[in-house]
Amino acid sequence: MRDPELDELRAKVDCRTVLERDGWKLDVPESTTHAVKFRNGPAQIIIVTHEGRGWFDPINDQRGDVLALAQRLTGGNFGHARRALRPLAGIAPTLTPTFRDRSQVAPLDAGKTWSWAPALQPGSQAWRYLSGERGLPAATIARANDAGLLREGIYGTAWFLHRLADDAPAGWEMRGPKYKGFAKGGDKALFWIGQIREARRVAVTESAIDALSLATIEQWPEGTAYVSTGGGFGPPTAETFTQLLPSSCRLVAATDRGQGGDILAERLRELAAGSCAGFGRVRSSAKDWNDELRGRFE
Repeated sequence: MRDPELDELRAKVDCRTVLERDGWKLDVPESTTHAVKFRNGPAQIIIVTHEGRGWFDPINDQRGDVLALAQRLTGGNFGHARRALRPLAGIAPTLTPTFRDRSQVAPLDAGKTWSWAPALQPGSQAWRYLSGERGLPAATIARANDAGLLREGIYGTAWFLHRLADDAPAGWEMRGPKYKGFAKGGDKALFWIGQIREARRVAVTESAIDALSLATIEQWPEGTAYVSTGGGFGPPTAETFTQLLPSSCRLVAATDRGQGGDILAERLRELAAGSCAGFGRVRSSAKDWNDELRGRFE
C-alpha cells in the first residue's frame, strides 16, 4: 500500500537541503545544473540529480530518492527517515548558484589534443616537478614518457593519459605545483603502464603518480601492470576494466589509506569476484604510495 506521508516527503524535501543540514559542502567547480556535487571531507561524495529529487554516490553506485538519502545519513529505517525529513519539507537549499551547463561545452577531442601536447623532456618544468616535489626517479619518468603516457601542460603541469580498452585517449589526470584536476570534457577511464592484457597481477591505485610510485617501490616486477582510476569509478572505468582484465590475473587494491580507499577497494573486490582469478590488497605505511616513496629518501 502507498504511504501518503512518504510520497509527500519525496515531493517536498530537497536532497540538497538534507545534505546541507547534515554538514556536507557544495563543490561548485565540479557541479553542473543537473548534477550538483557535495563533499563530506575528502573521501565522501554525493551527486544530487533531478532538481533535488534524486542522488547517487559515484564511488560505490549507491543511489535513490530523498528517503534513501536520509537512511544513508542516519543509518536508520523508514521511521528514522520520516522524523529526520519532516522538519525539512518545503525548505529550499541555501546555496543554489547558477552553474554552467556542461552539456553546452564542446566535448574534448582527446586524441587530437594529446597528440599536439609535447612529451616531457629532462629538465622541463613538469619533469622537475615529478622528480623534485614528487620524488619519482628519472628512470621511472622516462619509462612512462617513452610509453607515450606523459605530456607537458602549462605552468609545469604533468598530464597522465587515461585510455579506453581500444587504447583510444579518453582524458588525462593533471598534476603540477599549483594544480590538480582532470582534463575538462574528458572521461576518466584508466591510466595503466605495463602489459595489462597479459598481466598476472594488476595493481590499482587512485592516481597515476601513486601507480608510478608503487611500481618504483616494487621495482617493476615482471607480469605486473600498474593502474590508476584517477580517483573515480564511473561507467568508462568499469567498462574498460571489464574489457581489459585477464580472467587469470590477480587484482590488487593499492588504494590510499582512509575511507575513500576502503570504498574503492571494496568496489575492486566485487569486480574481481566476477572477472579475475583472485583479489588482494596492499597498503602503504604512509597516506599514499607517493608519500611512502618520498619518505624512503628523506
